[in-house]
Order: sequence, then structure tokens, then C-alpha cells
Amino acid sequence: MVKHVSNPPNPWESTTVEWIGEPPDARLKIYEEDAKSALARNDSPDLNFRWSLNPYRGCFHACAYCYARPTHQYLGFGAGTDFERRIVVKRNIAARLEEAFEKPAWKGELIALSGNTDCYQPLEASYGLTRACLEVMVRYRNPVGIITKGSLVRRDVDLLAELAAHNAARVYVSICFDDARHARLIEPGTPPPAQRFETMRYLADAGIPVGLALAPVIPGLNDSQIPAILERAADAGASSAFLVPVRLAAEVRPVFESRLREALPERADRVMNALAEIRDGDVGEARFGHRMRGVGPRWAAVSRLFRVHSQRLGLVRERDADGAPAQTPFRRPRAQMDLFS
Repeated sequence: MVKHVSNPPNPWESTTVEWIGEPPDARLKIYEEDAKSALARNDSPDLNFRWSLNPYRGCFHACAYCYARPTHQYLGFGAGTDFERRIVVKRNIAARLEEAFEKPAWKGELIALSGNTDCYQPLEASYGLTRACLEVMVRYRNPVGIITKGSLVRRDVDLLAELAAHNAARVYVSICFDDARHARLIEPGTPPPAQRFETMRYLADAGIPVGLALAPVIPGLNDSQIPAILERAADAGASSAFLVPVRLAAEVRPVFESRLREALPERADRVMNALAEIRDGDVGEARFGHRMRGVGPRWAAVSRLFRVHSQRLGLVRERDADGAPAQTPFRRPRAQMDLFS
């Protein structure tokens, strides 16, 4: 049951929070819910994880291209500004995660944090749900993989380093623009690229395996920036990288196209034509085995550009990186205590 919260936790009571750049023009509404379960099962062959955990629904990062926008409609909200301004908080998510770990059927598989919206969006500074879930993962030594644009991941370097010591943590920082202006126009609620590269370096220096999520690639807009992004990622300590072409589901396309035409009117037609070209005319390609890759000569050129520069810089492909350990370090703390009592 989703419950509207008229006065969410005040982030200035115990934490100093500053916007990076101008604060976005958005009136935020918070809704709290008690989740029935923590983990979502993924059955898509396009993804390399089976389980994901999402502390929040909706995302204040407001990326115009976000594939998760349609999921907000399941709550009776819209996929546009509602997705950015009406955020649902799963306040009991850490307790539900611990319950999942205590079930005999759980064997310590890799969990993706998050598979849907960013677990380090600004509200995390107030609610701390992602950190609470990581604390549970540390106690159970459960492997985790994180994809985020948020600088707040630095706060949890202590927990991530502890998991990394057991080969049970990897963080992918999502950066698809080298140009800070383009980033601000298309993903207005995110930290600028320079801040994200600094986050990469901060994590790498702490001994946490870090990769680059160059996603999404938007031909005609950011594909020419691929070499520079890879270069900066390698300089910041990234050891692996992957790329994904943009996919605009039916509810996402009007949000993206409207933002694009308002921000970059002189390039809008060229970009939309390029998207149709790499998707064989269907920018909302949803078929398994097709939605995570492009087609045609243009996409082949993009893939080759990425491959040549990532190999030159020593950035391995995601599927070749050390993700979840071959043998999970998972253990139940109580079982360990009983063993030695």
C-alpha cells in the first residue's frame, strides 16, 4: 500500500546536502510503502543477473531516456514528470532483504542494486535505504553489483570495501556524456560527468572494482564522445566497461523527444533518424536478444569505436570482468555463531 508522506525526513537535520549546479525545477512528493519482498527476479536473457533490489520507485535524476519510466504507470502515476517527482520509498526494504537471506533456498547469488531506478538518487541521503541493504549484505557476505550515477555511493565506501575484500562487490558508474552541457540538458538531476569520474577514482582508490556503464549510447548525440569517456574512465581507475544503445519504449519516446527538441532543436531530427537507423525503424525494440544491441552499419561503427578504444585502454568487456565470485562467500551469521558456540 503506497502512502503519501506530507513531510519526508528533513535532510538538513543531520546531514548537509548541496546541489551540484542549479537545483532542478521539480516539486517533490514522497510516498512510503511496506514492500512485501525485497528481491525482484529477472528472467531476461539480455541481463547477466537473476536478482535485483530497488529501494525506490521513480527517480529524481530525471534522465529523459530512462527505460524504467513505464514502470511508474503500474502505480497509477505517469511516465513523465510523475516518474521524476513522485518517488516511492520502500521503507522496510532492508528487513525484507534479511528475511530473503534467511530462507534455506537462498544460496548467495549476485544481487543488482538497482535493476530499475538509481539506488543513490538524492533521497538516499535522507532515508539511507541503500546503505541499510548494504549493511545486511556485509553481514551475510552476499555479492552485489551496483550501477549508479549518484555521487552518494562514496558515503558507503567502507561497506563496499568490506564486500570487495571477499570479491563480492563491483560498482559501475553510469556516464554517457563527456560534454557537461549535454548531460545537464538530457539528464538534469544527475551529478555532472566530472563529478562521476571523481567518484570512480574515489572507489578505485579504496580497492573497490569499478567499471564504466556507457549507457545509453545515443547516436548523433553522444557517440562521438565515446573515446573521451573511455579515456577519462581509464584514468579514473575503471577496469571494465560496457555500452548499451538507447531504447525508447512507447511511453519514453515522447519524454525523450520533447526534451531533445527543446534543448537541442538543431540536432533533434538527426538524432531521431539515427535512432531509427540503429533500431531498424523500431526505436522501442523490446524483443529479448535484440533490445540491448543495435543493428546496421552505423551501430557496427559505434561498436567498433568502443571496442578499439576500450582494448587500447585495457578496459575489459563487462562479461569478461570479475563479477560475482565463482564460489559465493555468502554465509548466515547465526549459523556461523552456532558452529563455534
